[in-house]
Amino acid sequence: MALTVPALAQDDGSGDEMIRSHGYSYFGNLTYPADYPHFDYVNPDAPKGGEISLAATGTFDSMNPYSRKGRAGRYSWMMYESLLGEMPASGSGAPADVYGEMYGLLAERLEYPESKEWVIFHMRPEARFSDGHPVTAHDVVFSHNLLLDQGLPSYAQAVKVRVLTAEALDDHTVKFTFAKDISRRSLIDQVGSVPVWPEHWFKENDARLDEPRLEAAPGSGPYMVAEVEPNRRIVYKRNPDYWARDLPINVGRHNFDTIRVEYFGDDTAAFEAFKAGEFTVRPEGNSRLWATGYEFPAVEKGWVKMEELPDGTPPAPTGIIFNLAREKFQDRRVREAVSLAYNFEWTNSSLQYGLFEQRHSFTQGTPLEANGVPEGAELELLQSLGDIVPREMLTEPPVMAHTSSDARLTDRRNLRRAMGLLDEAGWSVGEDGIRRNAQGRVMRIDFLLNTAGSPTLESVVETFVQNLQKMGIDARVEKVDPSQYTLRERDRDFDLIFDQYRAFLDTGTGLHQMYGSKEAEFSLFNPAGLASPMVDAIIDASLMSETAEERDVALRALDRALRWERFMIPVWFNPNVWIASWDQYDHPDPLPTYAVGLLDFWWYDAEKAEKLRAEGALR
Repeated sequence: MALTVPALAQDDGSGDEMIRSHGYSYFGNLTYPADYPHFDYVNPDAPKGGEISLAATGTFDSMNPYSRKGRAGRYSWMMYESLLGEMPASGSGAPADVYGEMYGLLAERLEYPESKEWVIFHMRPEARFSDGHPVTAHDVVFSHNLLLDQGLPSYAQAVKVRVLTAEALDDHTVKFTFAKDISRRSLIDQVGSVPVWPEHWFKENDARLDEPRLEAAPGSGPYMVAEVEPNRRIVYKRNPDYWARDLPINVGRHNFDTIRVEYFGDDTAAFEAFKAGEFTVRPEGNSRLWATGYEFPAVEKGWVKMEELPDGTPPAPTGIIFNLAREKFQDRRVREAVSLAYNFEWTNSSLQYGLFEQRHSFTQGTPLEANGVPEGAELELLQSLGDIVPREMLTEPPVMAHTSSDARLTDRRNLRRAMGLLDEAGWSVGEDGIRRNAQGRVMRIDFLLNTAGSPTLESVVETFVQNLQKMGIDARVEKVDPSQYTLRERDRDFDLIFDQYRAFLDTGTGLHQMYGSKEAEFSLFNPAGLASPMVDAIIDASLMSETAEERDVALRALDRALRWERFMIPVWFNPNVWIASWDQYDHPDPLPTYAVGLLDFWWYDAEKAEKLRAEGALR
C-alpha cells in the first residue's frame, strides 16, 4: 500500500504550514488514506457473537486500573477510548501492521502547524458513552486534568512541563498547546491517546481516579462491564448500541459478544480448569507445560488446538531486576557478580525444555539493537555527551548476556569471576563462608516471589538463589501472596524481583517514565529505579532527532547504554506466541506484524462450537 501524506494549507498567519489529517505520525506519512475501508489485516466479514474466556491468577479488588491502590481486574481499562484509537487489550493506539501511526477514533480529524506547537482535534459528534451521554471536548479536558491531578505521579510530572493547556473550543473541538523550546516528539500522540472518561459520572458519584472501586465508570468503547465478582470473575459484554461499530477503524474487530475472565489462586489451578473447559483460551508462558502438559484427552481428540504464532514485536525486556536504591547494588561490580549466578543454558535445557532463546538487548532482534563497537553517527553521538559516557562504552561491544555451561547448574568459570568481582567491591568471605563488607555487614539478598506464579518460575528463582549462596551471599526466596506482592513491588520493598520493562521501536517522552532520572524514585514503569545521566541525555537526543535515521542512531545508543547499566539480568524470550484454545475460534492468516490480536480481531466460529458441544467437549 502506498503511503499518503496529510493535506497542507498555509493559513494560520504565522507562515507555518498547517497540516490537516485523519491520523497522525510524527514524520507525516500515513499508510492508510482518509477513505480506507478497514485495516488490511482484519477479516471485514468476521462474524459477531459468542464468548471468549481466559484466566487470571491471584486476586483483584478494583475496577479502576489507573490508581496505585488496590489490584485492578484484568482488562478493566478496555471500556475507554481516546481521540486517536486504542486497540482493545493491547494498549496500542496504532494499527497492528504499521508502527508509529495513529488514526482517529473519537476524533474525526486533527490539525496542527508544522512546528507542532499545538494541535486541535475535531471530534465526532455522534460519539456516546455507554450510558447514552455524548462524549464531548469537555470530557477530554476533564480526563486530561484528572490524570494530572490524580494519576500516576510519573505521568503527571512528565506531562505538566510539556502540555501547557487543554481547552474545549466548543462541545466537539479541543485544543492542546505545548511548551516552547522542547522536543515535539510524542506530544500529539500523547494527548491523543489519553483515555476519555465521563465528567458527569465522576461528579455525580464523587469518584476519584486515585482510589480503588468496584464500580467502573461508563466508557465509550465497544465493551461494558456486565458482571464483577471480586477474586472470582469479570464479564465484559459488547455494547449493542456501540456508537462506532461501523467506522473503518473498527471493521472486523470487537467480534465477541462477551469476554469472560476467570480468576484462580495460582497457575496450576488455572491450567487444570482449562483442561476441564472452564475457560477456553490460554496464552501459554510456561515452557514445561507447553512441552509436556498438553497430553490430555481434549488435545488428543482435536478439541483443543495448540498454535505457535509469529510475534514481530521485540520481546519485552524481562528479567531479574535490581532495586538500585539498595546500597549494595549501587556498585556495578556487585550487579555483574549477581548476574553471573543466572545460568540460562542450564535453566533452558533442564527446566524449560530448550524452548527459549537468550535475550541480550532491550530491542532484541530489531534494527535498533546495538551491535559491535560503536562507530559512525552512534559513536559521534556518544562522544558528544562527554564524561557521562564511560570510556569503555566507546571502545567495546555492548554488554552481552554471559554464557554458561548447560551441563551443571553452577558454572565454575562464572562463579570464580563473580567471586573476584565481589572481592574487588569489598565484600570478603569470612571464616563462616558468608560475605561481609568493611563494616561487617552481611551481604543479604532477598528475592521477592509471587506465590500465584508458575512452578517453573519458582524453580528458576530457587536455582538462581542456590548459585548466589555458593558465592557466600546470604540469599533467600521470599514468597508472598499476590496482594502483598503488588504492594511491595509498588513500594520497592525488595532486593530482587522478576519483572519487565517495555520494549521500544520509537522514541517518546514515555522513555523518560521508564528509564529516566526525574521520575525514577516513584515511577511504576521503572521498577529498578534507574537514574543515569547518560541514559537521560541519550533519551533527550532521541527526542530532538529530526529524521528517522537520527532517531534510530540515538535508540541504538540507548540500547547500548541500558545494557551497560546492568540494572536487569536478562533472561529468556520466545520468538513466537503460544496459544492453546478449545477449537471454536479463528483469526486472520497471516497475522499482522505487531499484534496477535486475540481480543481484537479474532472471532468465534459458531459451527466449530456447535461441533464441540455435540461431541460433549463443552457444555
